[in-house]
Amino acid sequence: MSNSFTRRVFSALIGGALLLPIPAFSDTIDTITVTDAIGRTVEVPQQAERILLGFYFEDTFAVGGPDVYDRVVGISKDAWAGWRSLQWAKYAEVVPRITEIADVGEVDAGSFSLEAALATQPDVAILAAWQFDTLGETVDRLEAAGVPVVVLDYNAQDVDKHVASTLALGAILGENERAQTLAENYANAYSDVLARVAKATETPAVYVELGNKGADGIGNSYGNTMWGKLIASAGGNNIAEGQVAKWGQLSPEYVLAQNPDFVFLAGSGWASRDNAIVMGPGVDTKLTFARMQPYMMRAGWSDMNAAKNGEIHGLYHGGARTLYDFAFFQYLAKTLHPELFKDVDPQANLDEFFEEYMPISFSGTYMVQLP
Repeated sequence: MSNSFTRRVFSALIGGALLLPIPAFSDTIDTITVTDAIGRTVEVPQQAERILLGFYFEDTFAVGGPDVYDRVVGISKDAWAGWRSLQWAKYAEVVPRITEIADVGEVDAGSFSLEAALATQPDVAILAAWQFDTLGETVDRLEAAGVPVVVLDYNAQDVDKHVASTLALGAILGENERAQTLAENYANAYSDVLARVAKATETPAVYVELGNKGADGIGNSYGNTMWGKLIASAGGNNIAEGQVAKWGQLSPEYVLAQNPDFVFLAGSGWASRDNAIVMGPGVDTKLTFARMQPYMMRAGWSDMNAAKNGEIHGLYHGGARTLYDFAFFQYLAKTLHPELFKDVDPQANLDEFFEEYMPISFSGTYMVQLP
């Protein structure tokens, strides 16, 4: 990435205008043009006090600061409280305001409500790229109602999109300098990993599985996105590459035949999933290990290279598409190529990020190796 790109600062976005009773941008409202993560230029009011937020809830805290949710009037609640229930509960303790924000429904489940979204009278809508793609014509209807839509994309695990998303979010929130620092720190950390990995002489086989179903079910693996993209960039041979496009299940027979050298199980704080691998804020590592251990009882797993060599790891799934996923990138790369990362401490870097940018103190289980 060029320095000119990482140092580019978007001007501040947002403002006001929405439902039909409220006129769209008028001559009296100052507007600016922002370029979002997928290259769209969007004209928005300069000051926004009513934000509709579809995803990337922690990143919004990181860029906007602890009081940013005072300006958020609508969220896709289940994408936070349902998918990351422990994370939600932790932030709700510190910022109770998030529990009062209107729920507009969840895009992936098909419950997103245009009517509920418009009823919040937002000045701007911020959506993840996958939400933007899924909603299709609903986005057109939002914009027709006078709501500018800005797209962010941390899922792609693409440095340029991470940086563009962060700068666009900083512009929307009036935090350009803070966003610039975050974007540059991310790009520098990512570049450092790539430079080290370029010196690697081996490409070990890696299997990653989402632990939301527990050992008795088969969770998704990842192809060219999220954990899959990070594994490949970290110098690993992702066995799901070419088998699933974005995410999907791999057969037990295929996994055993590939005999991975490393296994990463992705855990989180899902609601109502008693057998899932639990990881995240406030989670005792002993509980994480207790949920990981049954995977070793799967047929054939004890014979895999990863099991024989003690290379079964847990990663916090909520960190796979965030401004702090650079720490997980470091962990993956250091696990695969420890000799190249002796001076890198991913956990310490994650601790520092939370201390500097997040409203909650860091505690819990985010990256572990099964004893």
